[in-house]
Amino acid sequence: MPTLQQALAQAVAAHEPRISAEVMLARVLGRERSYLYAHPESELTAEQGAQWRQWLDRRAAGGPLQHILGGQEFYGRRFSVGPDVLIPRPETELIVEAALERIPYDQPARIADIGTGSGCIAVTLALERPRAHVIATDVSLAALTRARDNAKTLGANVEFYATDLLAGIAGPFDLVVSNPPYLAESELPDLAPEVRDHEPHVALVAGPEGDEIYRRLIPAARERLRPGGWLILELGYASAQPVRGLLNPAAWRQIEIRRDHQGWDRVLQAQAN
Repeated sequence: MPTLQQALAQAVAAHEPRISAEVMLARVLGRERSYLYAHPESELTAEQGAQWRQWLDRRAAGGPLQHILGGQEFYGRRFSVGPDVLIPRPETELIVEAALERIPYDQPARIADIGTGSGCIAVTLALERPRAHVIATDVSLAALTRARDNAKTLGANVEFYATDLLAGIAGPFDLVVSNPPYLAESELPDLAPEVRDHEPHVALVAGPEGDEIYRRLIPAARERLRPGGWLILELGYASAQPVRGLLNPAAWRQIEIRRDHQGWDRVLQAQAN
């Protein structure tokens, strides 16, 4: 069996980034990454070697590291992920931060997370605002199963519903939040294979134009928000101004767009009249 040093060299030679190779190998061993540096000449057992080769093969085939490891960190918590949900991205934490600014810690509130996926937004808001009543919806039963499991594992009180957007869900809400599908069908082939081939298209692609979900979600949210309630949306590339144009000034005020750490317009906030 190879030593730890040899196993890492094998992964790097196969074009695996060194840091992700270290994360995988540490998981195979059930150790911290620091162990790899302290014991580079330690050998993998036969069982560990078999798992290591299997994981390298999955990575070579484009499998996301998060799927192999079974989880992704989001807002300081680990969420289970798989092919049935989008892998939570760091920029989506900006949605959570914006929502937390609108909901005081010590006050009750009704919050709806639309297209919850892994449940990362809904679960995080429920844990960060324990007096809030949080509901989450998704059209994917597989996604809802994973979201419920994440809520249970992390001890979050969230109600989950299998429905399209807010269909059948009564208001009023103080906050509606969503990271909806926002890609056009024509954009799908241009995605990185790791995303295109391993993440659910229903959570990525909105339709032929890319704004189809926004067009339905914005009026649905307005119908269920109390006056003064907030809508917070994650934005796709170059979608800020088109989506802002969907907000009727008679229905919305205090419209704000925030940029992510890369300088892209990422978060739209609007208050209901």
